[in-house]
Amino acid sequence: MQDATTQRLVEGISSWATLESPTNRPAHVERVMALAETAYREIGADCTRPDLGEKCARPLIARFNGGRGGPTRPRLLILGHLDTVHPVGSIDGPMPIRIEDGRLYGPGVMDMKGGNYLALDALRAMIGSGSLPSSPITVLINTDEEIGSPYSRALIEEEARAHDCVLVPEPSRQGDAVIGRFAFARFRMTTHGAPAHAGADNAAGQSAIRAMARLIEKLEGLTDMKRLVSFNVGVIHGGEFVNVVPLSCTAEVLAVANTEDNLSYVRKVMAELESPSPGVRLEIEPGVERPLFLPSEGTMALFESAREIAADLGLTLTGRVAGGGSDGNFTGALGVPTLDGIGVAGQGPHTLDECLEIATLAARCELIGRLIRRIASGEVALTKV
Repeated sequence: MQDATTQRLVEGISSWATLESPTNRPAHVERVMALAETAYREIGADCTRPDLGEKCARPLIARFNGGRGGPTRPRLLILGHLDTVHPVGSIDGPMPIRIEDGRLYGPGVMDMKGGNYLALDALRAMIGSGSLPSSPITVLINTDEEIGSPYSRALIEEEARAHDCVLVPEPSRQGDAVIGRFAFARFRMTTHGAPAHAGADNAAGQSAIRAMARLIEKLEGLTDMKRLVSFNVGVIHGGEFVNVVPLSCTAEVLAVANTEDNLSYVRKVMAELESPSPGVRLEIEPGVERPLFLPSEGTMALFESAREIAADLGLTLTGRVAGGGSDGNFTGALGVPTLDGIGVAGQGPHTLDECLEIATLAARCELIGRLIRRIASGEVALTKV
C-alpha cells in the first residue's frame, strides 16, 4: 500500500511518461513540454518557451522570485530534459507503463521524466506550505539532451553563468549522486565507394558499406575500459538498392573519455583513421561534444550537504564520477558548482527495462526540497572556479 505522497508521484511521473517524446519527434516532445509548462504556471512560475529552431521542441524556462534577475543570492538553476531515446509506439509495444515488484516501468520514467517531476513536486510542496525560499530559482528543461544538446547548449551555458549553482535531477544508479562526468565526442564517418550492378558486374564496384564495416570493427576494437576510453557506432545508413554495390555509407560514432589526455587521444584516433579499401574514400566530420566535468570545491560542498540530508531521510548517498553524459557536463565544465544524479533511483536507462524504484520516491523528492532550502539559506559554500 503506497502512501499519499508516493501515489501522487507515481501518478504524476506516469502521466508524463504516457506522452512519448523521442528527441527526433519534436511535435511529440512539445506535448509533454506543454504539460510541464502548465504545471509550472499553476504553481506561480514565470514561464517562457524560447524557439531554438524547427529541429527541436521548445525548451521551458520557469522562474521563481525573479529567476536570475532577482536581487538576492544564491541563485539556483535546476536543469533537466524531457526528451527520450525511446521511439513512438514503445508504450503500445515492448515498453508498457506498468508497476511490477515495486518498480515503475516505462519509456523515460528514469531518464529523466521521474527526476524532473520530483523537482516540480518539491517546489510545489514548498509553495503550498509557504516555505519556498526568497532567493531566485530557475528551472530549465531542454528538449535535445539525448542527441548532445546541440541546439540548447548555448542557452544552458548562458543560464548557468547567471546562477551560483546547478542541481541536475538526472537518475541515480545504486543511490549515487554524480559529482563529475566523462567527456563525450561525436563524429560522423562517411565512406564513398563506386557503384556497380551487384549481379552482372560486382567486381567493378567498391562497396562503401563493406569498407565501413571494416572501419567499425577496427574502431570499436580500440575501446579500452581499463584506460576508460570507448568507441561506439550506434547509427548506420548506407546504400539505396540491394542490387547495387553501395556508393556511400554513414556511421555515427560516440567516443567517451575520462580525462583531457584521453579526449585528445580520441581526437587523434579519429583524425588518423584511413579507409581500409584503396577505392573507397573516407570522410570524418567532428560533431557535438560534452566537455569533461570534474569535481570542484563547490560541487563537493553541494554533495556533502545532500549526503547529510539523505542520511537524515534514511538514504545512503555516495558520490561518483559517471561515464554517462548529461547537461551537467556543460555547467560543471564552466566551473559552476553542479550536483548531478539526484533524481529517481532505478536501473536500465535507454533499455526496454527502464524503471525506477517506487519505495524511494518520496524520500528523494524530500531530498531535493531540503537541498534547495539549504542552498537558499546560504549554508552551502558555493565557490565558482
